[in-house]
Amino acid sequence: MRASVSTAQDLGMPAIYLHLLAELLNTIGVDEQDLLLRVGLDPARLQSTDLRVSQTQASEFVTRAIIESGEPGLGIMLARELKLPLHGALGTAVMSSRTLGDAMELMTRYLTLRVPHLQVCKRETGKLAWYIVSCDIDLGPLHGFIMDAMLFGCVSMGAQLTGSVVDGLRIVRRGAEPAYFHRFRPQIPVPVEFGATENALVIPTARLDLPVRFTDDQLAASSKAQCEEALRQLTEDAGFACRVRRVIETSHPFPPKLARVAGTLFVSERTLKRRLQEEEASFQQLVDQVRLERAQDLLRSTGMNLSQIADALGYADAANFTRAFKRWTGASPSHYRSAPTRSASTPAERSLATG
Repeated sequence: MRASVSTAQDLGMPAIYLHLLAELLNTIGVDEQDLLLRVGLDPARLQSTDLRVSQTQASEFVTRAIIESGEPGLGIMLARELKLPLHGALGTAVMSSRTLGDAMELMTRYLTLRVPHLQVCKRETGKLAWYIVSCDIDLGPLHGFIMDAMLFGCVSMGAQLTGSVVDGLRIVRRGAEPAYFHRFRPQIPVPVEFGATENALVIPTARLDLPVRFTDDQLAASSKAQCEEALRQLTEDAGFACRVRRVIETSHPFPPKLARVAGTLFVSERTLKRRLQEEEASFQQLVDQVRLERAQDLLRSTGMNLSQIADALGYADAANFTRAFKRWTGASPSHYRSAPTRSASTPAERSLATG
C-alpha cells in the first residue's frame, strides 16, 4: 500500500510552481491571493526560485484551485507556462546539454528536485525510447494534475530545446480519457493515447541525437554539479525540522503559530515539539532562523525602515526587533545595513543556525 501525500516523506515543492499556478488562476478569474492566504501561504514568498513549499500545503492549494476554478485541466494549462529557466539548476543543465538524449538523461536522474515522488525510467523497444513516469505515493485527486503538468510540460520543453516540436514524439496515458481532455486535444501538438498501462513519453531513438540550441559544455558541467549537491542536500533535509521550517518560511501571517504548523503537518502540538526535540531543534529556534534570514535580506535589499521590517517579521515594534537582531548578530540593524558586504557569519549567527 502506497503512502498518501499527508503521510509520505515531505521533500517540499518548489515555490515558483505555485506562483505560476496562482498567476494562471488570476487569468481565469479566480482570486488567487485570497486562495493562497486561506491555505496559509504568503504570495510574495512564492516568487523565490530557492524556497520549497510543504507538500501538504501545495496539495491543498492545487486541490482548492481545481475546485474553485471548476477547471480540471489546470495541469495542462500550467504545462504551457513551464519555461526551462524556471526549473533552477536542473533547467540550466538541461538547456546547456548537447543533445535531447542528454537532456532526458538529466531529467531522469534529477526529477526529484522538481517533482518529489515522481520517477522516470527509460526503456527501449525497437526504434522507440519509452520514458515511463511513475509515482511512489498515492496522490489521490492530484494525480491527474501532476501527470498532465509533467508530461505535457515535457512536450513544450522539448520544443524549447530543439526549436520545434520533436517529430514522432507521443504521449501514452494510463486509464480512460478524462471528460475534460477533448477541450485541450486540439491545442496539443503531439498524439495522446489513453488506455495504456503506464504514463510515458515515447520518442523515436533517432530523435535523441537532436542537438540542443543552447549547448554550453562548461555551464552544463557546473549546473550538473549543482544538481548533485542539491539532490544530496534535499536528501539530508528530509528530517522533521526541515518540514517545519518549510512551513514557517512560506507562511502568512508570519510568524505562524505552533498550532497552525502542527495542523498543516497533521501532527499534534505535543508531537511536533517532541519530534523537533529528537532532532535537537525547537519551534522557536526555527522561527528565529527564518526571521534572521528575512531580516538580513530586507536590510540589504530594501529601503524599508526598522518599524516596517519589525512589522513584517511579527515584532510589536522596532525596539523589540533591534534587541533580537543584536542578540543574533552582535550588531544593530542600522550598522548591519550600512556595513560592507559580509563574507562570514558571526558566532551568534552560527549558533542560531545550528541550535
